[in-house]
Amino acid sequence: MTIAFTQPNSIGAFLRAEPARLAEWGARRRGHLIAFCIVMIVIGAGSYGVAMGSWRNAKQALFTGIKLPLAILLTTLGNGILNGMLAPLLGLNITFRQSLAAVLMSFATTAIVLGALSPVAWFIVWNTPPLTAGTTLTAAEYAFLQLTLAVFVALAGVIGNLQLLPLLREWAGSAAIARNVLLAWLAGNLFLGSQICWVLRPFIWEANRPVEFIGQDSFHGSFFETVFAAAHRLLFSS
Repeated sequence: MTIAFTQPNSIGAFLRAEPARLAEWGARRRGHLIAFCIVMIVIGAGSYGVAMGSWRNAKQALFTGIKLPLAILLTTLGNGILNGMLAPLLGLNITFRQSLAAVLMSFATTAIVLGALSPVAWFIVWNTPPLTAGTTLTAAEYAFLQLTLAVFVALAGVIGNLQLLPLLREWAGSAAIARNVLLAWLAGNLFLGSQICWVLRPFIWEANRPVEFIGQDSFHGSFFETVFAAAHRLLFSS
């Protein structure tokens, strides 16, 4: 069946993820696709970042609203290159341009999901006591806030990648190859994305420090270490 080319100018059409249409979008050098995905990332991830940062103040909300889309775009660029190298090793022969387009589309979906979760994130932020009042850095409430906001981002990322599965099946002609490629891409997104997020700090990891766009200790510590510490406080705090 031949599907006439149409630009991804509808969020509903984009989220339906019809394999033939996604393949056509990914195979063509179309400025509209790039622009649409970038706009979705800026709006969706930006609104979620603003909701996260509003726990502290307006300045933090502004910084986080900028840094989260920036982290996603940098991860897109890095993973577009990495995934283009991984795919042939797993049996899927695609070009770097197709890989980058696929990653960009998956992160656009991720950002749309984050935008939909923004009211929920804002509700959680609104109901978490400020750090200067009843919440300390070791409090279970603070750990719950950190973990919930991070889990929402991880969930949105998984949904965005799963949207690519029908497209990968069509490209590979094999469900097994498509599954292996998707798992490898998910792992790459996790490790590269978490490291970029750790450097840019769009999450609330240093609530006792002054509000900064890039902190002095951005290259110290680990994203996973901080997540495990928050989980430990939440589970074992008295």
